[in-house]
Amino acid sequence: MNAPAAAATEITPELNSQSYRDAMSGLAAAVNIVTTDGPGGRAGFTATAVCSVSDQPPTLLVCLNRSASAFPMFDANQALCVNTLTADQMALSNLFGGKTDMDERFAAAAWQLGDSGAPILENALVSFDCRIVKRVSLGTHDTLFCEVLSVTAPSSKDGLVYFDRGYAGLNRL
Repeated sequence: MNAPAAAATEITPELNSQSYRDAMSGLAAAVNIVTTDGPGGRAGFTATAVCSVSDQPPTLLVCLNRSASAFPMFDANQALCVNTLTADQMALSNLFGGKTDMDERFAAAAWQLGDSGAPILENALVSFDCRIVKRVSLGTHDTLFCEVLSVTAPSSKDGLVYFDRGYAGLNRL
């Protein structure tokens, strides 16, 4: 007996910015608030473009659009903290992802300073306090390679993910 034919997949004839964004919306990702403080000032933004690079030494990468309002502060500072959000922190994600003034963003939550000097979100799912060791510019973004100095203990709360242009809570099994 023959196996059923595989369903045909649509091939995008022309790859453009919108078709690329539409395709990327199918990749679920943890929601993070990335913060910095230092000579350039305090800033933070919501990001899903964060991933592990290596565990020797522990290193993350963070992508930041050079047109973002937070870019000048991150460009001037050598430290950042990646604060991974819990399922009940969606409103905070929206606040840091919008056009809200930086002081108002930070006033909406409790923070501690990490060893790097970057703000660490209290009650985050997990936080990675880092120093920026390398920057690479490509297209519209800078990729920041960040050596992890310390990690807060992961909480037992559910995580917040972004998928198909919407939020979802991720339950632990």
